[in-house]
Amino acid sequence: MAEALLAADGLVKRFGGIAATDGLSLSVEEGELHAVIGPNGAGKTTLVAQLAGELMPTSGRIRFAGADVTRLGMAERARRGLARSFQITSICPDFTALDNVALAVQARSGHSFRFWRPARREESLRAPARAFLDAVGLAGRAAVPAGILAHGEQRQLELAMALATEPRLLLLDEPMAGMGPEESARMVALLGRLKRRCAILLVEHDMDAVFALADRVSVLVYGRCIATGAPDAIRADPAVRAAYLGEEVG
Repeated sequence: MAEALLAADGLVKRFGGIAATDGLSLSVEEGELHAVIGPNGAGKTTLVAQLAGELMPTSGRIRFAGADVTRLGMAERARRGLARSFQITSICPDFTALDNVALAVQARSGHSFRFWRPARREESLRAPARAFLDAVGLAGRAAVPAGILAHGEQRQLELAMALATEPRLLLLDEPMAGMGPEESARMVALLGRLKRRCAILLVEHDMDAVFALADRVSVLVYGRCIATGAPDAIRADPAVRAAYLGEEVG
């Protein structure tokens, strides 16, 4: 059986006497959208931070693309194709959407962000940037300063910047937070398309989005994974319903 693209085994993260992650194991397969859900305080963001390399686990192991990355930082994991969207870099509000993505393309090619001028004029950077904007539905907004884009469009722009790093796996921490119904619907459609480009681990409170998108769902409660399975199985799991979903799943 082929090894999972990402595998966390027995992760523990303690803050003083509190275990925010408590013996958690989870995997993401190539081409899979794996959703992680749970109530507030379940440890979802702490888990993502450990997978991204922002936080080091107290114990346990993380493997990515066949290699142990447990002690590697965010930059090295990103170079290997493990990207955390919305926290990879802040958008530059005074730059256009195209300039922002061109900077991400420039960074992926190994150049420093401080040499930003080439990203604003070199077609070798701007052509792929246009393609990434098109992939997230922002082709028509390329010349608009990022700071005046709508909230949902800024989230789309951050996704385009994440894609510019050419990830094998995207870690998305509540990409629909703060969105209205129309913006959320557009993001669900976008993530559905992106599933064909790379694997995705999605942390999200919007249950309609989760069950529309996920191939598998893992449920966290108090830092532990109490269930993992296909969306229909998670909907029907009595322990999940008692711990979290309740009447939300009808």
